[in-house]
Amino acid sequence: MICRLIAQEARRVFSRSMQFEAGLHPHMPVCDTSGSRLLYIHVPFCEQLCPYCSFNRVRFEESLCRKYFAALRNELFLYKERSYNFGGIYVGGGTPTVLMDELEKTLETAKDYFSVREISVETNPNHLTPDRLMVLQRVGVNRLSVGIQSFDDNLLRAMGRFEKYGSGSKNVERLKATTGYFDTLNADMIFNFPIQTDEGLDRDLMLLLETGVDQVTYYPLMVSDLTRNIVEKTLGIVDYRKERRMYHRIVERLLPEYRFSSAWCFSRKESMIDEYIVDYDEYAGVGSGSIGYMNGICYANTFDLQEYIERLKRNEIPLMASRRFSLQDRIRYDFIMKLFGLELAIAPVRAQYGKRLIRYLWPDIAAFMIAGGLRYRRGTLYLTGRGRYYWVIMMREFFTAVNNFRAFCLG
Repeated sequence: MICRLIAQEARRVFSRSMQFEAGLHPHMPVCDTSGSRLLYIHVPFCEQLCPYCSFNRVRFEESLCRKYFAALRNELFLYKERSYNFGGIYVGGGTPTVLMDELEKTLETAKDYFSVREISVETNPNHLTPDRLMVLQRVGVNRLSVGIQSFDDNLLRAMGRFEKYGSGSKNVERLKATTGYFDTLNADMIFNFPIQTDEGLDRDLMLLLETGVDQVTYYPLMVSDLTRNIVEKTLGIVDYRKERRMYHRIVERLLPEYRFSSAWCFSRKESMIDEYIVDYDEYAGVGSGSIGYMNGICYANTFDLQEYIERLKRNEIPLMASRRFSLQDRIRYDFIMKLFGLELAIAPVRAQYGKRLIRYLWPDIAAFMIAGGLRYRRGTLYLTGRGRYYWVIMMREFFTAVNNFRAFCLG
Protein backbone atom coordinates (compact mmCIF):
# COMPACT_ATOMS: atom_id res chain seq x y z
CA MET A 1 0.00 0.00 0.00
CA ILE A 2 2.78 2.44 0.98
CA CYS A 3 4.73 1.62 -2.19
CA ARG A 4 1.65 2.26 -4.33
CA LEU A 5 1.05 5.64 -2.65
CA ILE A 6 4.71 6.64 -3.14
CA ALA A 7 4.52 5.72 -6.83
CA GLN A 8 1.29 7.67 -7.34
CA GLU A 9 2.57 10.80 -5.59
CA ALA A 10 5.96 10.65 -7.34
CA ARG A 11 4.22 10.23 -10.70
CA ARG A 12 2.06 13.28 -10.02
CA VAL A 13 4.95 15.49 -8.86
CA PHE A 14 7.38 14.51 -11.62
CA SER A 15 4.77 14.76 -14.36
CA ARG A 16 4.12 18.34 -13.31
CA SER A 17 7.83 19.12 -13.08
CA MET A 18 8.46 17.90 -16.63
CA GLN A 19 5.84 20.19 -18.17
CA PHE A 20 8.21 22.47 -20.09
CA GLU A 21 7.36 26.01 -21.09
CA ALA A 22 6.44 26.53 -24.74
CA GLY A 23 8.95 28.09 -27.09
CA LEU A 24 12.70 28.42 -26.91
CA HIS A 25 14.49 29.70 -23.86
CA PRO A 26 16.39 32.67 -25.31
CA HIS A 27 19.69 31.92 -23.56
CA MET A 28 21.54 29.12 -21.88
CA PRO A 29 21.43 29.31 -18.06
CA VAL A 30 23.98 31.77 -16.68
CA CYS A 31 27.38 30.22 -16.04
CA ASP A 32 28.24 30.25 -12.33
CA THR A 33 31.81 29.00 -11.96
CA SER A 34 31.21 27.65 -8.44
CA GLY A 35 29.87 24.17 -7.74
CA SER A 36 30.44 20.84 -9.45
CA ARG A 37 29.20 20.48 -13.02
CA LEU A 38 29.09 17.58 -15.47
CA LEU A 39 28.87 17.55 -19.26
CA TYR A 40 26.45 15.00 -20.69
CA ILE A 41 27.06 14.18 -24.37
CA HIS A 42 24.29 12.35 -26.20
CA VAL A 43 24.98 10.09 -29.21
CA PRO A 44 21.60 8.84 -30.50
CA PHE A 45 22.77 6.22 -33.02
CA CYS A 46 22.11 2.51 -32.44
CA GLU A 47 22.65 -0.61 -34.52
CA GLN A 48 19.50 -2.08 -32.95
CA LEU A 49 16.53 -0.23 -31.37
CA CYS A 50 15.46 -1.95 -28.13
CA PRO A 51 11.69 -2.00 -27.47
CA TYR A 52 11.88 -0.61 -23.91
CA CYS A 53 14.22 2.34 -24.64
CA SER A 54 12.73 5.87 -24.65
CA PHE A 55 15.93 7.81 -25.24
CA ASN A 56 16.28 9.87 -28.38
CA ARG A 57 17.76 7.28 -30.73
CA VAL A 58 17.83 6.38 -34.42
CA ARG A 59 19.31 3.59 -36.51
CA PHE A 60 22.98 4.07 -37.31
CA GLU A 61 23.79 5.70 -40.65
CA GLU A 62 27.45 6.61 -41.05
CA SER A 63 27.17 9.81 -43.11
CA LEU A 64 24.52 11.29 -40.81
CA CYS A 65 26.47 10.18 -37.76
CA ARG A 66 29.62 12.00 -38.92
CA LYS A 67 27.66 15.20 -39.52
CA TYR A 68 26.18 14.80 -36.05
CA PHE A 69 29.58 14.45 -34.33
CA ALA A 70 30.78 17.59 -36.14
CA ALA A 71 27.73 19.43 -34.78
CA LEU A 72 28.49 18.11 -31.28
CA ARG A 73 31.96 19.63 -31.43
CA ASN A 74 30.44 22.93 -32.55
CA GLU A 75 28.13 22.85 -29.55
CA LEU A 76 31.07 22.16 -27.21
CA PHE A 77 32.77 25.28 -28.56
CA LEU A 78 29.69 27.39 -27.82
CA TYR A 79 29.85 26.29 -24.17
CA LYS A 80 33.59 27.04 -24.02
CA GLU A 81 32.95 30.46 -25.59
CA ARG A 82 30.53 31.23 -22.77
CA SER A 83 33.14 30.32 -20.11
CA TYR A 84 31.57 27.07 -18.95
CA ASN A 85 33.79 24.47 -17.36
CA PHE A 86 33.15 20.81 -16.57
CA GLY A 87 34.89 18.39 -14.23
CA GLY A 88 33.28 15.25 -15.57
CA ILE A 89 31.96 13.92 -18.87
CA TYR A 90 29.30 11.26 -19.34
CA VAL A 91 28.71 10.00 -22.90
CA GLY A 92 25.39 8.20 -23.32
CA GLY A 93 23.07 7.12 -26.07
CA GLY A 94 22.18 5.44 -28.20
CA THR A 95 25.52 3.69 -28.59
CA PRO A 96 28.37 6.23 -28.35
CA THR A 97 30.96 3.78 -29.69
CA VAL A 98 29.47 3.34 -33.19
CA LEU A 99 32.21 5.50 -34.77
CA MET A 100 35.37 5.42 -32.68
CA ASP A 101 37.35 8.01 -34.64
CA GLU A 102 34.55 10.57 -34.21
CA LEU A 103 34.10 9.76 -30.51
CA GLU A 104 37.84 10.07 -29.88
CA LYS A 105 38.01 13.41 -31.69
CA THR A 106 35.01 14.72 -29.74
CA LEU A 107 36.39 13.67 -26.35
CA GLU A 108 39.81 15.16 -27.16
CA THR A 109 38.04 18.42 -28.08
CA ALA A 110 36.17 18.42 -24.77
CA LYS A 111 39.40 17.79 -22.85
CA ASP A 112 41.06 20.71 -24.67
CA TYR A 113 38.16 23.03 -23.78
CA PHE A 114 37.40 21.99 -20.19
CA SER A 115 39.14 20.86 -16.97
CA VAL A 116 37.97 17.26 -17.27
CA ARG A 117 38.90 14.90 -14.41
CA GLU A 118 36.78 11.85 -15.26
CA ILE A 119 35.09 10.37 -18.32
CA SER A 120 32.37 7.71 -18.45
CA VAL A 121 31.21 6.16 -21.72
CA GLU A 122 28.36 3.77 -22.50
CA THR A 123 28.68 0.91 -24.96
CA ASN A 124 27.14 -2.42 -25.97
CA PRO A 125 28.75 -5.85 -25.49
CA ASN A 126 29.52 -6.41 -29.18
CA HIS A 127 31.78 -3.33 -29.03
CA LEU A 128 34.06 -4.83 -26.38
CA THR A 129 36.77 -5.41 -28.96
CA PRO A 130 40.51 -4.75 -28.46
CA ASP A 131 40.63 -2.00 -31.09
CA ARG A 132 37.74 -0.06 -29.53
CA LEU A 133 38.98 -0.58 -25.98
CA MET A 134 42.45 0.73 -26.87
CA VAL A 135 40.94 3.92 -28.33
CA LEU A 136 38.87 4.45 -25.18
CA GLN A 137 41.98 3.94 -23.04
CA ARG A 138 43.97 6.34 -25.19
CA VAL A 139 41.41 9.12 -24.90
CA GLY A 140 41.35 8.77 -21.09
CA VAL A 141 38.07 7.00 -20.34
CA ASN A 142 37.94 6.05 -16.65
CA ARG A 143 34.65 4.18 -16.62
CA LEU A 144 33.02 2.00 -19.26
CA SER A 145 29.36 1.11 -18.81
CA VAL A 146 28.18 -1.91 -20.81
CA GLY A 147 24.50 -2.41 -21.62
CA ILE A 148 24.04 -6.09 -20.76
CA GLN A 149 20.40 -6.00 -19.47
CA SER A 150 20.26 -9.80 -18.97
CA PHE A 151 22.19 -12.99 -19.67
CA ASP A 152 18.95 -14.88 -20.39
CA ASP A 153 18.92 -15.78 -24.10
CA ASN A 154 15.11 -15.97 -24.23
CA LEU A 155 14.88 -12.44 -22.81
CA LEU A 156 17.57 -11.21 -25.17
CA ARG A 157 15.66 -12.65 -28.13
CA ALA A 158 12.41 -11.00 -26.96
CA MET A 159 14.26 -7.66 -26.71
CA GLY A 160 15.78 -8.09 -30.18
CA ARG A 161 19.31 -8.02 -28.69
CA PHE A 162 20.41 -11.63 -29.18
CA GLU A 163 21.36 -11.49 -32.87
CA LYS A 164 23.11 -8.12 -32.74
CA TYR A 165 24.72 -8.10 -29.29
CA GLY A 166 25.32 -11.80 -28.60
CA SER A 167 24.23 -14.55 -26.27
CA GLY A 168 24.38 -14.38 -22.49
CA SER A 169 27.35 -16.76 -22.30
CA LYS A 170 29.21 -14.77 -24.96
CA ASN A 171 28.65 -11.55 -23.03
CA VAL A 172 29.91 -13.12 -19.80
CA GLU A 173 33.17 -13.91 -21.59
CA ARG A 174 33.35 -10.42 -23.10
CA LEU A 175 33.02 -8.80 -19.67
CA LYS A 176 35.69 -11.06 -18.20
CA ALA A 177 38.05 -10.17 -21.04
CA THR A 178 37.46 -6.42 -20.51
CA THR A 179 38.26 -6.45 -16.78
CA GLY A 180 41.31 -4.30 -16.03
CA TYR A 181 41.14 -2.01 -19.06
CA PHE A 182 39.55 0.84 -17.07
CA ASP A 183 39.34 2.07 -13.50
CA THR A 184 35.70 0.94 -13.48
CA LEU A 185 33.87 -1.57 -15.64
CA ASN A 186 30.11 -1.29 -15.07
CA ALA A 187 27.43 -3.75 -16.17
CA ASP A 188 24.01 -2.19 -16.83
CA MET A 189 21.29 -4.70 -15.93
CA ILE A 190 17.47 -4.56 -15.92
CA PHE A 191 15.06 -6.47 -13.68
CA ASN A 192 11.31 -7.01 -13.58
CA PHE A 193 10.80 -7.88 -17.22
CA PRO A 194 7.26 -9.31 -17.52
CA ILE A 195 8.58 -12.69 -18.72
CA GLN A 196 11.47 -12.76 -16.24
CA THR A 197 11.23 -15.42 -13.52
CA ASP A 198 12.84 -15.54 -10.08
CA GLU A 199 14.99 -18.43 -11.33
CA GLY A 200 16.06 -16.36 -14.36
CA LEU A 201 17.02 -13.44 -12.09
CA ASP A 202 19.05 -15.77 -9.84
CA ARG A 203 20.93 -17.11 -12.86
CA ASP A 204 21.64 -13.54 -14.06
CA LEU A 205 23.03 -12.71 -10.61
CA MET A 206 25.16 -15.86 -10.52
CA LEU A 207 26.69 -15.08 -13.93
CA LEU A 208 27.13 -11.42 -13.04
CA LEU A 209 29.16 -12.33 -9.95
CA GLU A 210 31.21 -14.70 -12.10
CA THR A 211 32.29 -11.82 -14.39
CA GLY A 212 33.98 -9.91 -11.57
CA VAL A 213 32.94 -6.48 -12.89
CA ASP A 214 33.77 -3.49 -10.70
CA GLN A 215 30.23 -2.12 -10.64
CA VAL A 216 26.65 -3.16 -11.34
CA THR A 217 23.75 -0.82 -12.07
CA TYR A 218 20.47 -2.72 -11.77
CA TYR A 219 17.53 -0.71 -13.09
CA PRO A 220 13.88 -1.68 -12.77
CA LEU A 221 12.17 -1.87 -16.17
CA MET A 222 10.77 1.59 -16.95
CA VAL A 223 7.94 1.87 -19.45
CA SER A 224 7.09 5.25 -20.95
CA ASP A 225 3.96 6.19 -22.88
CA LEU A 226 6.01 5.89 -26.07
CA THR A 227 7.17 2.32 -25.44
CA ARG A 228 4.18 0.85 -23.55
CA ASN A 229 2.49 -0.78 -26.55
CA ILE A 230 5.62 -2.34 -27.99
CA VAL A 231 6.80 -3.53 -24.55
CA GLU A 232 3.45 -5.19 -23.88
CA LYS A 233 3.49 -6.76 -27.35
CA THR A 234 7.04 -8.13 -27.13
CA LEU A 235 7.61 -8.65 -23.40
CA GLY A 236 4.18 -8.56 -21.72
CA ILE A 237 2.51 -6.34 -19.11
CA VAL A 238 4.77 -5.11 -16.30
CA ASP A 239 3.81 -6.38 -12.84
CA TYR A 240 5.14 -3.97 -10.21
CA ARG A 241 4.13 -6.36 -7.42
CA LYS A 242 7.15 -8.58 -8.14
CA GLU A 243 9.53 -5.60 -8.54
CA ARG A 244 10.05 -5.27 -4.78
CA ARG A 245 10.77 -8.97 -4.33
CA MET A 246 13.28 -8.98 -7.17
CA TYR A 247 14.98 -5.83 -5.90
CA HIS A 248 15.53 -7.34 -2.46
CA ARG A 249 16.89 -10.51 -4.06
CA ILE A 250 19.41 -8.42 -6.02
CA VAL A 251 20.52 -6.64 -2.83
CA GLU A 252 20.81 -9.94 -0.97
CA ARG A 253 23.04 -11.51 -3.64
CA LEU A 254 25.26 -8.52 -4.46
CA LEU A 255 25.97 -6.98 -1.05
CA PRO A 256 28.49 -9.55 0.15
CA GLU A 257 30.81 -8.53 -2.70
CA TYR A 258 29.62 -4.98 -3.45
CA ARG A 259 28.49 -1.93 -1.51
CA PHE A 260 25.80 0.60 -2.35
CA SER A 261 26.77 3.61 -4.47
CA SER A 262 23.11 4.50 -4.94
CA ALA A 263 19.88 2.67 -4.25
CA TRP A 264 20.34 0.64 -7.46
CA CYS A 265 24.08 0.89 -8.11
CA PHE A 266 26.54 -1.53 -6.46
CA SER A 267 30.30 -0.88 -6.51
CA ARG A 268 33.48 -2.51 -5.27
CA LYS A 269 35.23 0.89 -5.01
CA GLU A 270 34.68 4.64 -5.30
CA SER A 271 33.75 5.54 -8.86
CA MET A 272 31.42 7.47 -11.12
CA ILE A 273 27.88 6.15 -11.40
CA ASP A 274 25.29 6.25 -14.17
CA GLU A 275 23.10 8.59 -12.13
CA TYR A 276 25.50 11.54 -12.40
CA ILE A 277 22.62 13.69 -11.12
CA VAL A 278 23.49 12.31 -7.66
CA ASP A 279 27.21 13.19 -7.75
CA TYR A 280 26.91 16.47 -9.67
CA ASP A 281 24.76 19.41 -8.59
CA GLU A 282 24.43 20.67 -12.16
CA TYR A 283 24.88 19.21 -15.61
CA ALA A 284 24.80 20.54 -19.16
CA GLY A 285 23.32 18.43 -21.93
CA VAL A 286 24.80 18.57 -25.44
CA GLY A 287 23.50 16.62 -28.40
CA SER A 288 20.05 16.17 -29.91
CA GLY A 289 17.43 15.41 -27.26
CA SER A 290 19.80 15.92 -24.33
CA ILE A 291 18.53 17.51 -21.12
CA GLY A 292 20.48 19.80 -18.78
CA TYR A 293 19.89 21.30 -15.35
CA MET A 294 21.71 24.45 -14.24
CA ASN A 295 20.88 27.36 -11.94
CA GLY A 296 17.41 25.96 -11.32
CA ILE A 297 16.61 25.76 -15.05
CA CYS A 298 15.92 22.41 -16.71
CA TYR A 299 16.31 22.67 -20.48
CA ALA A 300 16.23 20.40 -23.53
CA ASN A 301 17.85 20.46 -26.95
CA THR A 302 15.83 19.84 -30.10
CA PHE A 303 15.06 16.17 -30.78
CA ASP A 304 15.18 16.67 -34.54
CA LEU A 305 18.64 15.57 -35.74
CA GLN A 306 18.59 17.60 -38.94
CA GLU A 307 17.46 20.72 -37.11
CA TYR A 308 20.16 20.14 -34.50
CA ILE A 309 22.86 19.90 -37.18
CA GLU A 310 21.61 22.91 -39.14
CA ARG A 311 21.30 25.18 -36.13
CA LEU A 312 24.84 24.42 -35.03
CA LYS A 313 26.12 25.20 -38.51
CA ARG A 314 24.71 28.67 -37.77
CA ASN A 315 26.40 28.70 -34.32
CA GLU A 316 23.03 28.64 -32.55
CA ILE A 317 22.49 26.82 -29.27
CA PRO A 318 19.85 24.22 -30.28
CA LEU A 319 17.45 24.63 -27.33
CA MET A 320 13.81 23.69 -27.84
CA ALA A 321 12.26 24.06 -24.36
CA SER A 322 13.03 24.97 -20.77
CA ARG A 323 11.47 25.12 -17.34
CA ARG A 324 12.51 27.30 -14.42
CA PHE A 325 12.02 25.30 -11.23
CA SER A 326 10.37 27.04 -8.32
CA LEU A 327 12.33 27.19 -5.08
CA GLN A 328 10.18 24.40 -3.67
CA ASP A 329 10.84 22.26 -6.77
CA ARG A 330 14.60 22.84 -6.45
CA ILE A 331 14.64 21.90 -2.78
CA ARG A 332 12.61 18.77 -3.41
CA TYR A 333 14.80 17.84 -6.39
CA ASP A 334 17.97 18.12 -4.28
CA PHE A 335 16.32 16.13 -1.48
CA ILE A 336 15.35 13.25 -3.74
CA MET A 337 18.54 13.12 -5.83
CA LYS A 338 20.99 13.37 -2.95
CA LEU A 339 19.16 10.77 -0.90
CA PHE A 340 19.20 8.41 -3.87
CA GLY A 341 22.92 8.38 -3.10
CA LEU A 342 21.86 7.02 0.34
CA GLU A 343 22.45 10.03 2.59
CA LEU A 344 21.92 13.78 2.79
CA ALA A 345 23.95 16.07 5.06
CA ILE A 346 21.57 18.78 6.25
CA ALA A 347 24.07 21.60 6.92
CA PRO A 348 25.20 22.28 3.30
CA VAL A 349 21.63 22.20 2.03
CA ARG A 350 20.47 24.48 4.86
CA ALA A 351 23.32 26.89 4.03
CA GLN A 352 22.03 27.00 0.45
CA TYR A 353 18.31 27.36 1.17
CA GLY A 354 18.08 28.67 4.77
CA LYS A 355 14.95 28.15 6.86
CA ARG A 356 12.92 27.47 3.73
CA LEU A 357 14.50 24.01 3.58
CA ILE A 358 12.60 22.72 6.59
CA ARG A 359 9.45 24.66 5.71
CA TYR A 360 9.18 22.88 2.36
CA LEU A 361 10.56 19.48 3.33
CA TRP A 362 9.31 18.69 6.81
CA PRO A 363 6.10 16.96 5.59
CA ASP A 364 8.16 14.70 3.25
CA ILE A 365 10.79 13.95 5.89
CA ALA A 366 8.17 13.22 8.55
CA ALA A 367 6.16 10.95 6.22
CA PHE A 368 9.21 8.90 5.21
CA MET A 369 10.36 8.58 8.81
CA ILE A 370 6.93 7.33 9.87
CA ALA A 371 6.99 4.86 6.96
CA GLY A 372 10.41 3.61 8.11
CA GLY A 373 12.26 4.92 5.07
CA LEU A 374 14.54 7.51 6.71
CA ARG A 375 16.57 7.88 9.86
CA TYR A 376 18.38 10.94 11.22
CA ARG A 377 21.73 10.85 12.96
CA ARG A 378 24.21 13.63 13.72
CA GLY A 379 22.97 16.10 11.14
CA THR A 380 22.51 13.59 8.31
CA LEU A 381 19.49 11.82 6.85
CA TYR A 382 20.05 8.20 5.83
CA LEU A 383 17.98 5.78 3.79
CA THR A 384 17.00 2.63 5.64
CA GLY A 385 16.76 -0.77 3.90
CA ARG A 386 13.07 -0.07 3.34
CA GLY A 387 13.84 3.47 2.22
CA ARG A 388 16.21 2.30 -0.48
CA TYR A 389 13.35 0.57 -2.26
CA TYR A 390 11.11 3.63 -1.75
CA TRP A 391 13.77 5.66 -3.58
CA VAL A 392 13.97 3.08 -6.36
CA ILE A 393 10.24 3.64 -6.86
CA MET A 394 10.67 7.42 -6.93
CA MET A 395 13.60 7.33 -9.34
CA ARG A 396 11.72 4.91 -11.58
CA GLU A 397 8.87 7.43 -11.73
CA PHE A 398 11.31 10.32 -12.24
CA PHE A 399 12.97 8.68 -15.25
CA THR A 400 9.58 7.59 -16.58
CA ALA A 401 8.45 11.25 -16.47
CA VAL A 402 11.64 12.26 -18.33
CA ASN A 403 10.97 9.52 -20.88
CA ASN A 404 7.38 10.71 -21.31
CA PHE A 405 8.73 14.20 -22.02
CA ARG A 406 10.99 12.67 -24.67
CA ALA A 407 7.99 10.84 -26.10
CA PHE A 408 6.09 14.13 -26.27
CA CYS A 409 9.00 15.81 -28.10
CA LEU A 410 9.24 12.96 -30.57
CA GLY A 411 5.49 13.33 -31.36
